[in-house]
Order: sequence, then C-alpha cells, then structure tokens
Amino acid sequence: MSIDHLNQLMLISAVVLLFAMGAIRLSARTGLPSLLIYLGIGVAIGQDGFGLAFDDAELTRALGYAALVVILAEGGLGTRWREIRPAVPAAAALATVGVGASVGVVASAAHFMVGLDWQAALIMGAVVSSTDAAAVFSVLRRVPLPQRVTGTLEAESGFNDAPVVILVVALSEAGHETPVWYVLVAEIVLELAIGLVVGLVVGKLGAYGLRRVALPASGLYPIAVLSLCVLAYAGGATAHGSGFLAVYLTALVLGNAKLPHRPAVRGFADGLAWLAQIGLFVLLGLLVTPHDLADDIGPALVIGLALTLVARPLSVLLSLLPFRSPWQEQALLSWAGLRGAVPIVLATIPMVAGVPGSERIFNIVFVLVVVFTLLQGPTLPWLAGKLRLHDSGGPQDVDIESAPLERLRGHLLSVAIPKGSRMHGVEVTELRLPPGAAVTLVVRDGTSFVPLPTTILKRGDELLVVATDTVQDAAERRLLAVGRGGKLAGWLGTGGSTAAPH
Repeated sequence: MSIDHLNQLMLISAVVLLFAMGAIRLSARTGLPSLLIYLGIGVAIGQDGFGLAFDDAELTRALGYAALVVILAEGGLGTRWREIRPAVPAAAALATVGVGASVGVVASAAHFMVGLDWQAALIMGAVVSSTDAAAVFSVLRRVPLPQRVTGTLEAESGFNDAPVVILVVALSEAGHETPVWYVLVAEIVLELAIGLVVGLVVGKLGAYGLRRVALPASGLYPIAVLSLCVLAYAGGATAHGSGFLAVYLTALVLGNAKLPHRPAVRGFADGLAWLAQIGLFVLLGLLVTPHDLADDIGPALVIGLALTLVARPLSVLLSLLPFRSPWQEQALLSWAGLRGAVPIVLATIPMVAGVPGSERIFNIVFVLVVVFTLLQGPTLPWLAGKLRLHDSGGPQDVDIESAPLERLRGHLLSVAIPKGSRMHGVEVTELRLPPGAAVTLVVRDGTSFVPLPTTILKRGDELLVVATDTVQDAAERRLLAVGRGGKLAGWLGTGGSTAAPH
C-alpha cells in the first residue's frame, strides 16, 4: 500500500468516525439504535453507493469476533454484580432454554413457511436467537426500569452469545447431516464449562495481580485489563471452550474487583467498545449488496414475525416459568429481545463454511435486524410506560475510584456524590469512617477546600479520602452505605458495615 492510499484510507476513516459521532447524538434524541445509522454508512460507501467493493466474509468474521470480544469486555466491566446477581438464574435460563425454544420455532418457520432446508433453517434459528445488549440499552438507558428487569436483560445478553456461537459453528460444519441433538448439547455444555473455568481463573488471578503490582502510569491499567480480557478469550478458545463466555466472565470479575483507577478503566473500555461497534457495523454494511436484498424482504418479514411474536415470547414464558415473574415484566422482556451486531456477524459463519444458501441467510438476517430494530427500538420506552415498569427511583451509589499510595501504604479514594445519593446533607463527622481513613479535601463548584468535621456534604461534591491499606475495604463499605442510607446507615439496616464493596 502506497503512502497516498494510506492517507486516503485515514481520511475516509476519520470522516466516517466523525459522522458516526453525530449519529450517536441523533440516536439519543430519537431513541433509534445507532447501529442502524452505522449500517447505513457502510451501505452508502459500499458497492451500490460510492462504489467501494467488499465481499470478504472470512475477514468480516475475524474482525467481527475481535469487535465482539471488546464489546463483551466493556459489557462485563460496566456490569455491577450486585445488580445482576438476583437475575442470573433467570438470565441463564433465557440463554439456554430460551435459546433452544427460539431456535426450534424460528427453524420451523424458516423451513415450512420460507422453504429453507433443515440445515439452513436451523442455522437461521440459531443465528437470530441471540439478543444484543448494545441495541437494547441504547434505547432503554433513558428509561429507568426495575433492577431485576435491567439485570435480566444485561446478564442474558452477556451469557447467550456463547451457546449461540457454539451452535452456529456446529451446524455450519455439520455438512448435509443434522448433528445428533444430545451430542450437540453435550458439546455445548463442555465448551461452556471450559469457558466458565477459564474466565473465572483469569479474572481472579488478574484482579489479584493488578491489586498488588503498582504500574508506573495510570494509563497502563486499562491496557492491562483489556489484555487480560483478550487473554481469557484466547485461552478459552485454545482450550476448545467458549472464548466469549470466558471474556465476559473475566471482565465481570475485574469490573467488580477493587482495582486502581476503575473509572478510567471503564472509560477506556467504553470508548474502545464504541470504536469496535462503529467499525463492525460499517464493515457489515459494506459486506451487504443492497440490490440483492429485494427477494429476501418477504422471507425476512415472515421469520422476523415468527421470532418476535412467537419464538421470543415463548422462550421468555418457558424460561421464567420457575421464577413466577409478573406478566408485565415478561411482556417487556419479550419485546426487548433486540437483535444487533451479533446475528449479522454469526451469519458470516455459514458463508465461510461454504453452506449452500448461506448468502441468502446473510441477506435475510440483515433485513430482519434492520426492519425489526426500527419497529421495536422506538417503541420500547412507550411499552415500558404502558406496563408501568418505570423504577420508583432509589438512591444512587457514590462513585469511588482508588489510586494506590505505595510509599504511604495506603490508597487515595476519589468519591463523587451523584444527584440521587443520600450522602447529601450528611456532615463529614457523620460519615463515621474507620480510624485510619479521613476526608482530606472537598471539591465543590470548581473550588476545593479542606473540610471541617461539621462540613455538610452536597450533591455534586467530590471527596478525596485517604485510607490505609488495612482499613480501605471498611472505608469503602461505609461510604457506599451512607450513600444508600444516609447518616443513619447501619442503624436502619441500609447496608452498614456489613455491605460488600463493589
């Protein structure tokens, strides 16, 4: 590649990224998932637009896997374990039983109503059975939902990628014969078990090491964390396990561990995930040829209706039957099963494997994702309001960032008091921090001052708290407890000294 071609490529990339930034603002205002705009950018500069020809499905799959690793890592790092912990059983059921039910219904519709052979129909059912966290939360971030609903959606989207990838790969490599179901189930269970072990081991060991190795620059911590996530994926895949489950669990462990510079790590991962999403969707838009989609619009609508109106509600009903969830929550979970990047990336797997009719599968999935995201995305907030599933509004946790002070054998805690925190109105002395911890500075409205014991804390304040290594955990637990329960936290059972740090 010449320097001139490299400069042109950099120019196009910069313009696309800047345009995508504007699309995020448009998405926030309209409630439309930004993935559709990114896909549109790829289509616009592709073969039927500006004429950039691209048809490398194998490269798309490889880059898609890399992007999904980053997206899953960011999702795990940003997930609070205490919020999804009650929802994990339900989410696990949706990611296993729900996926199975969805595959069966969609495959039947694809075979009997669209005319696909059974291998292609089963692949179609598996490809579209995975929900997309980025698509769901780009719409729901403006709607405060009950914690159990958001926890279920978030955990499901993190868990269901792993079994679906295994299923699509197995079906695509099976040739013309459908694999024996119990062999396929055993293979999925084994790969998930390997991914589970690898993810937890890498996460625990990585958290242990990062807490005890003081890196010379704060910017190295995000790189180290993302490297551990990539290591988990590569290790899980090399051990013939689920690399996607491994990377999500590693990120979940690291995101909830007491690591230095946690907000900086999450900010870095968030930016990298946006870049991965933009690049992935533009690439997928490039791969599709719009003039070839006309014949697949009807089949995509038929399969999409079967997925949205039958498969998803049935999978939610069967999966949540043991949990006795209210019908309102089941209705929202049924409608919130948005599809995004994952199904389109998975649709490239049968193309690379040379499955007959795989190009048609890709086109149908592409149309399905676009049409039904347009239908479901903007209506989700409206449906949440009609079902009266807005959260009643509890207190918001304070945001605590920890930086090591090696020579002093302590930590500097940066504490941000959000709008909904019950730390507002509490005096410094009423924090009742353990001996060895003290509030050394308060930043308010752009000015800083050393607080007195009688200084009253306010919303928007940022505190600097110095704590020795031996009392850091207790100090963080106390700060979180006061943020949830106010000055009487502990006495009123609102997370006092026994609250677990997160």
